[in-house]
Amino acid sequence: MIDIQRYLLIAAIAALSFMLLIEWKNFEGPETVIASSTAANKAASPVTSSGDSDLPILNQNTESSSLAPTTNNSSGVITVSTDVLNIKIDLHGGDIVYAGLPAYTANLESDDPFVILESNESRDYIAQSGLIGQNATDTSKGRPQFIANADSYELADGGESINVDLHYQYSDQINIVKRFHFKRGEYLIKIEYLIDNQSDSIFQASFFGQLKRGNSTDPSVDGEGGMFAMKPFMGVAYADNEDKYTKLAFAKMKDKPLKAAVNGGWIGIIQHYFLSAWVPNPESVNELSTIVTKQGINIARVTSPAVTVEPRSQGSVAASFYTGPKDQYRLQEISPGLELTVDYGFLWWIAQPLFWLLTKIHGVLGNWGFAIIGLTMLVKAAFFQLNAKAFTSMANMRKVQPKLVELKERYADDRQKQSQAMMELYKTEKINPLGGCLPMVVQMPVFMALYWVLMESIELRHAPFILWIDDLSAMDPYFILPLVMGVSMFIQQRLNPPPPDPMQAKIMQWMPVVFTFFFLFFPAGLVLYWVVNNTLSIIQQYFITKRIEKSGLPTR
Repeated sequence: MIDIQRYLLIAAIAALSFMLLIEWKNFEGPETVIASSTAANKAASPVTSSGDSDLPILNQNTESSSLAPTTNNSSGVITVSTDVLNIKIDLHGGDIVYAGLPAYTANLESDDPFVILESNESRDYIAQSGLIGQNATDTSKGRPQFIANADSYELADGGESINVDLHYQYSDQINIVKRFHFKRGEYLIKIEYLIDNQSDSIFQASFFGQLKRGNSTDPSVDGEGGMFAMKPFMGVAYADNEDKYTKLAFAKMKDKPLKAAVNGGWIGIIQHYFLSAWVPNPESVNELSTIVTKQGINIARVTSPAVTVEPRSQGSVAASFYTGPKDQYRLQEISPGLELTVDYGFLWWIAQPLFWLLTKIHGVLGNWGFAIIGLTMLVKAAFFQLNAKAFTSMANMRKVQPKLVELKERYADDRQKQSQAMMELYKTEKINPLGGCLPMVVQMPVFMALYWVLMESIELRHAPFILWIDDLSAMDPYFILPLVMGVSMFIQQRLNPPPPDPMQAKIMQWMPVVFTFFFLFFPAGLVLYWVVNNTLSIIQQYFITKRIEKSGLPTR
């Protein structure tokens, strides 16, 4: 009976290992479908046509903007390059229609930068901003036509920041500058409207910033995770007055759109490893909202309170825009809750300390693979006494194995008496029959938490180890590590007492094969953790077994 329980426990752990692969089903959004070319062209065009329904509309006095061009012709695009960002800005509206990240490659086979924002026939994902309200520059009739002093801007060597100014003449006496402020090493862009009002009337408008994303596939999921690869959540995330982090799947936006007044807050669209988010003034009450257009375009928006510029004076309104990696230490400095977009699931309370420890070890060793080995050794040290008791229990089980066989033969026709006699024997010998399973059960949460650390942490994306392992977050391309893991599990199994039932013993012999199959499709970093863990367990168990052998342990 006890051996059956142990077998079922190990089988349950195997099933749990498999189930963690699909745990993200509870968090992910809908299946993504590439939009039709007609819808994609309509959404991807950086030039907004008349009658746009995707721009926020407040009470507007369109007559006051008599000089505001509403042309829908292509207006030209300028480029901005810093050490961490390659940006394209459409002068019609001043929208960011392209964002590349030179520090992150699209995939292992290419040196091309990962593209987080772009606008073309196959993918439509852009960041828009403007002024709405009484003196709107952005209306359903058109967008402002800006003028730039150059076609391209580049952060100079040794320079710490760069301003890109777009000029727009609202009227004869009102001039507006839309300023993009970039800093070295920063993915956060400050977007500020500088309003010079030399008229005899007040100028009043509200800033809005929004992300427009179609239903194209997520380019950060490159298909290297294997047949059971995690399908991460892709949708809207935001912070409101109640929670620092809330997710809203694209599939739910149409039926349950967001509309909330928030003190500060932020709103963004998250994908695997990367994030784009609007962060308004934390001191103001801002409105967060989402909509889905008739074309199926998903929009996440923030609208700030109206700013009033008195006659013959200047004023400004600004917000920040982040587009880059989900670096939790960087994000926590920007706005509360933004770091939670690195979502470790329900075991975050284990995953976050593991990641912190992993980064500290990496800071010393300089290799994420060796950092995982170091982390495994520390975890093993933390469970050393627990493992020692478990291995001692298993060794003692081998010691009483002949007596168990004798009881099985004596009570072959009475299973109840057989179980009672076995329990009496365990009590007399002071043996916990399930003690050997305890370390595996205790370490499963650590195993699952480390899985999410590997799959969610941008630091481990495309992180190489040695030799053939060039991405610890992807499966081993040659299945070498899973096979080594299977061998280590077989060796460890040989050190354990066999079940007295021959059928159970045969089933248990297949467990390394079953685990090896599952591990074929796990991230290489996770398999590395399990290989090192098994190896350390074998060494510890070997010496404990040898010590107990001296007290009369029978040979196998």
